[in-house]
Formats: sequence, structure tokens, C-alpha cells
Amino acid sequence: MEKLIKVSLLLVGCIVLVLPVLVFGRIGVGVGIGKIQIDKPLKAGGIYDLPVLPVLNTGDEPGEYGVSVEYQEDVSQMRPAREWFQFEPQSFHLEPGETKTVKVLLTLPPKTQPGDYFAYLEGHPVKTSVSGQTSIGVAAAAKLYFTVAPANIFQGIYYRFISLYSRYHPWDTIVLVVIFVILLLWFLSRKFKFQIAKK
Repeated sequence: MEKLIKVSLLLVGCIVLVLPVLVFGRIGVGVGIGKIQIDKPLKAGGIYDLPVLPVLNTGDEPGEYGVSVEYQEDVSQMRPAREWFQFEPQSFHLEPGETKTVKVLLTLPPKTQPGDYFAYLEGHPVKTSVSGQTSIGVAAAAKLYFTVAPANIFQGIYYRFISLYSRYHPWDTIVLVVIFVILLLWFLSRKFKFQIAKK
């Protein structure tokens, strides 16, 4: 009987050593802000830097994460188009407990319908399956509320120009000055002939 117990224990020990040990990791995500509400009405054609979105790996294993715009059914507000948003970075790697701050840029088209808008800015882990498709298991999101003021297409184009000018100033002024100087030199060279005398 004692020999049978020893053989059984030896057999169980070998099976445990041979079989892979299964470890289940927990995947998790959190966002560092619950609500983003823009109190001042936005202008069609404008380009806006929204508050940053901190995305946190709340799980106990590293992974790839991403951000996106998501919607809720049956809300009174309009849905902003996904194309209006730009995230920097769009996707990133996070170690357990690590946080990544994501910049959010909202670009309203010059012809944006006025009214109240609502969407979720969502952080989520991204898993890639064997077939190459991505799937999202869990997610956390910040609610985004903003209002677009009424404007016609010409006002929208004007606000786009003003947004671009303020965003890229002074480089836009430098480029305009360089173009002006080149045109001025070209004009002067056509009007006046310069000759360099050789001695």
C-alpha cells in the first residue's frame, strides 16, 4: 500500500511538471477623467484642443491600448463624427499600473450643424486574434458634451482660417514673408536690369 502511494505521488508530480501551468491574467483599463463638458459654444470650422484623456492599465499584465469615439443609443444630443477627432497617440503600450496621457484634437467642419453633441471618449485594451482582427473586451470612457453655435458656411471658413492661423503662428507669417520677398525680388529683377561690372 505504501508503495502504491509513493508511485501515485510520483506520477502526479510528473504530470504537474509536464503539463503547462495555466495563469490567468486580469486585463483592465481606466480613464482619469469622467466627464468633459465644454461650456462655451464652439464655432463651426474651428480647431480645438480638448482636455487630455489619461488612460490607465488597471490590469496585472502589459498590453496594447487604444482610444476611440463611441456613442450611446437613445440620447437627445447629436453624435459628432469620428472623423472630427484626432488622438495623439492613437494606440500605445501600457505596463500594469502605467498611465498614458492622450491629447484630443477636435476639428469641426466649416459646415457643421449647430446644436448639442454627445459622445464617449473611450480607452480600451486591444487584442489581436490569430486572424488579424482586433477585439475589445473591456473599456472605460469619459463623457464628452459640447455645443456648436449657429454659423453659415462663410463664417465656418473664416473660423477655420483663424484657427489655423493661431495654431501655426508665427510659422505662417514667416512663410508669407518669404513668399513676399521672393515675389518682390522677381518683380524687381524683371523691371531693373542689374549688371555686375568686371574689373
